[in-house]
Amino acid sequence: MGSSEVGIAAAQATRHFGVTKPISTSGPTEADQQRTAELDKFLVAAGLYQSTDEAARREEVLGLLDQIVKGWVKQLTRQRGYTDQMVEEANAVIFTFGSYRLGVNGPGADIDTLCVGPSYVNREEDFFIILHDILAKREEVTELQPVPDAHVPVMKFKFNGISIDLLYASISLLVVPEDLDISHGSVLYNVDEPTVRSLNGCRVADQILRLVPNIENFRTTLRCLKLWAKRRGVYSNVTGFLGGVNWALLVARVCQLYPNAAPSMLVSRFFRVYTQWRWPNPVMLCSIEEDELGFPVWDPRKNPRDRTHQMPIITPAYPCMNSSYNVSTSTLRVMNEQFQFGNKICEEIELNKTTWSALFEPYLFFEAYKNYLQVDIVATDADDLRIWKGWVESRLRQLTLKIERDTCGMLQCHPYPNEYVDASRRCAHCAFFMGLQRKQGIRVQEGQQFDIRGTVDEFKHSVNMYMFWKPGMEINVSHVRRKQIPSFVFPGGSRRSRPSKTTALRDPERAYVAEEQNSESSERRHKRKTGFDDEDTSSSPEKRASVSPNHSRSSEEIKAKESSEKPLRSVQDCFNGRNVSNICEAADVNLHTMGNDADPAEEIVKGSDGSAPEQQSGFIDELEKENTHGGINSESVQKPVISLSLTSIA
Repeated sequence: MGSSEVGIAAAQATRHFGVTKPISTSGPTEADQQRTAELDKFLVAAGLYQSTDEAARREEVLGLLDQIVKGWVKQLTRQRGYTDQMVEEANAVIFTFGSYRLGVNGPGADIDTLCVGPSYVNREEDFFIILHDILAKREEVTELQPVPDAHVPVMKFKFNGISIDLLYASISLLVVPEDLDISHGSVLYNVDEPTVRSLNGCRVADQILRLVPNIENFRTTLRCLKLWAKRRGVYSNVTGFLGGVNWALLVARVCQLYPNAAPSMLVSRFFRVYTQWRWPNPVMLCSIEEDELGFPVWDPRKNPRDRTHQMPIITPAYPCMNSSYNVSTSTLRVMNEQFQFGNKICEEIELNKTTWSALFEPYLFFEAYKNYLQVDIVATDADDLRIWKGWVESRLRQLTLKIERDTCGMLQCHPYPNEYVDASRRCAHCAFFMGLQRKQGIRVQEGQQFDIRGTVDEFKHSVNMYMFWKPGMEINVSHVRRKQIPSFVFPGGSRRSRPSKTTALRDPERAYVAEEQNSESSERRHKRKTGFDDEDTSSSPEKRASVSPNHSRSSEEIKAKESSEKPLRSVQDCFNGRNVSNICEAADVNLHTMGNDADPAEEIVKGSDGSAPEQQSGFIDELEKENTHGGINSESVQKPVISLSLTSIA
């Protein structure tokens, strides 16, 4: 090795990543390298890498999309009377972000894209109406769905079968250069906050790649953790868990703390770090910088709302924001439980007691609780269901928050991000489920009940205010016990057989913790109600229709919808004429704790004066120490509801 190469290696070794010093700069041992090879082999077998042909198809689609937006901007420039030279120079540029930009996209994954256009091309009309109509006329484009009122306005569609999420940002330039540096702060001059949020995805992705010590190790580790999160049911930003950028930031921080570690080490250290992390201490890849542009940045010292965030994961590009503001007390509890599970498995892997496949065992959600809420969503056809389902799913987090609020945090919810379809129904249908349990470690009186019918009614009312609602779009929320879970949620349409008591003791994660049917008293049997047993069929058209963004519902339509009879293809029809209005009647339900696991971390660590959490250095010094956690109660709002009776466990 020459002197220059030695100097470069020394500079890399001494380079400081992140806001604290690394925990360890040790490199991988021979055993670590062997475990990394086994992990790589597992990820390949799991189909996480796209083929060369698919990669080429994606590049082709991005090229065609780039041509379309360039033609769109030139057309608008000409129509608005600009000179021929301006028309010639008019330009728009397509950028990518998310998993595609980070280099961890797999087969079938969507492509997050951003179109940057000139100052005279706006989002409201030019993007969501004119470009929308241009795309709708193309044969390659299907399932076109504009979402102009989203926190980050987006147009969703498929282009030659490849899913695209397209954002738009109009910057303060008359001509957008082809080699625009989107990471430069100048792109934020004289733009509104929706534009800042649209630009932030690309800026964050570029910054992440700059702030990790080894990009390839980061990518392998991120692929692994994303697969793990999906298998364990904690990959969903909209439901209140974490999305792609959140997991990328968490992984990047671990890469900074262990800059020379191999992927197998990084996966293990990931769970070790976040099992002991003292939320809401923030995860940050770099310090939060202020700027003369004056956009708000995450700062709990100044912003009271920021103090309420449960799991702050801060983006590294200005303006720094909390990317995980959707996380609630309940979803943080679930993620802490899963971090503990991952940590336990990784410890066993390092002791050669198990293999990587154990880490990716699917979470047995329908065996984890005794009580569930089932949210059924139906529409007239598959196109209506697609947009209706997207709206309802985006509001499910509110149901979790409302239940936490109305029960003072005593009734814990676990929203599951997977959707399920009953193919036997005649209407377009899907369902989501939420697990329910009383807060562990709290003594309750015999027969104490939670009434959440009013909470559910409030949630349904807010959902039905959807501005694009159509007749046939319906939602039903019902309480089901574990033994009443419909068969269509299980692989192959049949539930798992219950393992033996020996298996349950050896592997509580996979144990079926349902009550013994034979041991139930006749009184308890009498109290149980029947679950769903539907036999409808569904159909889906071959060509997906586009959704126009300019049809809004008037208050009269909403009022008429709530007071009129249900349309023919309503929930009642989909349930074979059953009277579902009584499904949410009060039911005497015993909610027991599931197993003997202790309640996971929910403590909010703030200064007594409401100041910002301490920097991560304090946490790193005590990383190996055990934390003690307490619970949080939310404000009580008394409402009538689905009546749930709690029995304390001896």
